[in-house]
This record gives sequence, C-alpha cells and structure tokens, in this order.
Amino acid sequence: MSNAVRIHHFAKSGHAHRALVFAKLAGITHEAVPVDLATGAHKSPEFLAMNPNGQVPVLEDGDAIVSDSNAILVYLARAYAPDWIPNTPAGEADVQRWLTLAAGEIAFGSCAARLITVFNAPLDVDFAAATAAKAMQKLEQGLEGRDWLVGDRPTIADVATYSYTAHAPEGNVSLDPYPNVRAWIARFEVLPGFEAMPTTAVGLVAE
Repeated sequence: MSNAVRIHHFAKSGHAHRALVFAKLAGITHEAVPVDLATGAHKSPEFLAMNPNGQVPVLEDGDAIVSDSNAILVYLARAYAPDWIPNTPAGEADVQRWLTLAAGEIAFGSCAARLITVFNAPLDVDFAAATAAKAMQKLEQGLEGRDWLVGDRPTIADVATYSYTAHAPEGNVSLDPYPNVRAWIARFEVLPGFEAMPTTAVGLVAE
C-alpha cells in the first residue's frame, strides 16, 4: 500500500468521516491531514488547487487527487481494498444505488438537518426532516432480512450511508422508528478498525 495516501479532512464533517473511517476499516495506510476551516484553510490557494470547490475531504495518492467523498470511497476500494466493492456488474450497480442515496436524500435530509442544528446553517428544517424520513425508510427496507446493504459483507455502500445516518439524532431526526437501521449501525460500529466521528461541533459548515 502506498505511503503517499493523504486524506485532507475536518473531524466533524460526515463526508470526511466516510473517507477516514473507510481507510481505517480497510487497513489502508494513510495520513489524516486536518483542514482548519475556522481560519479558511479550505479556501487557500493550495487547497483550492486540489479542490476548486473548497470542500473536504480531498484524497492525495501520489499524483492522483480525488475530491468528493463517494468518489474517494470508490478510488480507495479499487486501488487498495477490492473486497469492499463487488466485482460483478449487478453488485456494483447495487452499490452505486446506495451511493446515490448518500449523495441525494441523505445529504439533503439527515446531513442538512444536522447542519441546521449543529452548524446553524440557513436551510429548510421541514424539507430536511421530510427528506431524511424518505432516506431512512429506504435504508430500513433495504436492510430487511439482511445485515448489510449489498451482499453478505460490508461494502462502501455501508460506509457511504453510515455517518450521517448514525448522527441523524444530532439533527433531531429520530432513529427510533427504524429497528433495522439501528441494528445495522450497531454492527457497523463493532467492525475492526472503526473510529467514531465526534458528536459535537462548532458553527462551521463543511461538505
């Protein structure tokens, strides 16, 4: 494994947590590089050269630079942890379906709700709550009778959807109606290498 893998992150960003926790779960040698959002480090010329959107996380692996948390998961799985992504078209398509949920209804649901309550983001509370409920229902149904979202072992589908789902209560999104989701979170959190995201935050909006 390459010693060149560096993950630029903000500890209380769920998107950044996806990248970091996957590297830890998969045993990928990496360096975690904190980005000081409070001082605007994510808007510095050096950081913007890696990600013009000025958002964490960003992955460096030699000459390869990858932004977007889901893209980072795919890159790391393909490069270093192939067991975490199916090698069949149907399996990979199923993973992509959950990555889309993570980038869509989870991002605009439980992620947005957390941004409102924890980071004072000026977003629509009702829309976030309704969207979070839709995402939770899809996860609940997808986990019916199974331990993991795709196949019989954890994949990057689980990684992509975990962080903002587990931390949904910080955005006043209850997990009580979703027993399958709660059981899945518990399974995820005892995987070897798991490291939790901090549960408190200060007023900074991160990706």
